[in-house]
Amino acid sequence: MRADSDLVMICTSDIAGQLRGKAVPRHALAARQQIGVGWTPTNVLITAFGPIAPSPWGALGDLCLVPDPATAVDLELPEWGIDECFVLGDVRELDGTPWACCLRSQLATAARRLERDHGLRLLTSFEQEFHYFGAEAQPGLGYALRAHRRLGPFPNRLMAVLESAGLETDSFMPEYGPGQCEATIGPQAAPKAADQASILRELVRATARGLGARASFAPILDPGGVGNGTHVHFSLWDTEGRPVSYDSARPHGVSHVAGAFLAGVLRHLPEYLAMTASAVVSYLRLTPHRWSAAFDNLGRQDREAAVRICPIFGTAAEAPQRFNFEFRAADAAASPHLVLAAVLNAGLSGLEQGLPMPPVTQTDLAALSEADLARTGCRRLPTSLTEALALTAESAWAEAAFGATLVDAFVRHKRAEIEALRDLTDAERCARYAQAY
Repeated sequence: MRADSDLVMICTSDIAGQLRGKAVPRHALAARQQIGVGWTPTNVLITAFGPIAPSPWGALGDLCLVPDPATAVDLELPEWGIDECFVLGDVRELDGTPWACCLRSQLATAARRLERDHGLRLLTSFEQEFHYFGAEAQPGLGYALRAHRRLGPFPNRLMAVLESAGLETDSFMPEYGPGQCEATIGPQAAPKAADQASILRELVRATARGLGARASFAPILDPGGVGNGTHVHFSLWDTEGRPVSYDSARPHGVSHVAGAFLAGVLRHLPEYLAMTASAVVSYLRLTPHRWSAAFDNLGRQDREAAVRICPIFGTAAEAPQRFNFEFRAADAAASPHLVLAAVLNAGLSGLEQGLPMPPVTQTDLAALSEADLARTGCRRLPTSLTEALALTAESAWAEAAFGATLVDAFVRHKRAEIEALRDLTDAERCARYAQAY
């Protein structure tokens, strides 16, 4: 049983996709919900590898990191080697207003805009892939019962740990790659969905550590190997709890409002791709024929589409509740809060402009000639973080959606990350990310 003097860490999800923060005694947590703990602007420029990107603030400035008790994780499971006590929070200015570079606040702001301006909410579930290094790996056992068996106690223990933390478990599976796994939790509204995605990553690592092993959410471990994606399933609902993404009378069942939202998501994707696929090695994964996203397309029955219209299982009466879309151009080098904020902000742009639904592709876009690809209206996505980051830096839409302060900090952060890996081979870069995530 915990003592009141035991520490609880107050954390923020940052540009590097890491949870960072400060710990306080449990007896002080209630007071810290009012006054927070001290934080500094330059912390947001700590890269995944440690060095700090060039900071416009330097050693100047003060902020507060304020915990949200609804996100608290307090697990004492000594028989499994797990002792986790942390809470997520918001970074605020000293007057209590959200700080421009607080990613959780960015997401909450976008979610409020969707509800205030359009009477809508986004229901979201994250499918997260990772590699577990505590079992014998063998090629050829993708999705196999034998692969599941080789994972030993890890899958069942992980599900129990997630449920003990209050997360609604959905599914687990041994993925295609040796040692690769996927864990999914139930859908939630923003920002809770992103909170729980961050919590899941930490509890996967904690569960692996309790078994004397490691887990890594790096986008890809080997240039020729299988990548780890973070697939974001989402659907639109009104404020009365009614689903509004599905319309059986419209093409592919996509409602008018969902079509406009999707159009914005895809129109701006090249401008925010650096925020959802945030590692240098992310772009080894975002290539054709790797079951990843290489084009800015809306696809049906296509697991290489940037956004996939998911199939409906069940009766016609259940279709409106089950109908959803899957955003596939993301990985865990990115903060779940920034991923979802980017998707929401882009979708809001589509709603505000009343954009028509994008064309739906059902073909291998990589097999098309340039002329035929142009006729589909689809574009190849940026092929490197450098290229994607340049589009973010130049984007008037991104500056309007996220503010100049966050865009500048993000670009500085990622340019420093690119420079840190400049002289390394792809294999060496993968190894650095495998350690960082």
